[in-house]
Amino acid sequence: MDVKQVARLAHLDITDEEVALYTPQMADIVKYIEQLDELDTENVEPMLGGLTAEGEATPTIREDEPGGSLGQKAALSQAPSAVEGHFQVPKIL
Repeated sequence: MDVKQVARLAHLDITDEEVALYTPQMADIVKYIEQLDELDTENVEPMLGGLTAEGEATPTIREDEPGGSLGQKAALSQAPSAVEGHFQVPKIL
């Protein structure tokens, strides 16, 4: 993917100088990530979570129990724009 395309998708204005600066950086990132394809993960069990900053495993599995909901009025109370009981969002096509 090209730097100008990424900038457009992120709604960023980017100069030609910035394109020249970020293109090799982006290529290096992609090259680094592609190294993951070379790893043999055949006998590696999937992880269910991550590690804490201290390096200790964190419990990631819990019972799925229903809880109380926020309610429409409370959910919309902090919305920047609500219309007829719904969140109003920009139209994207």
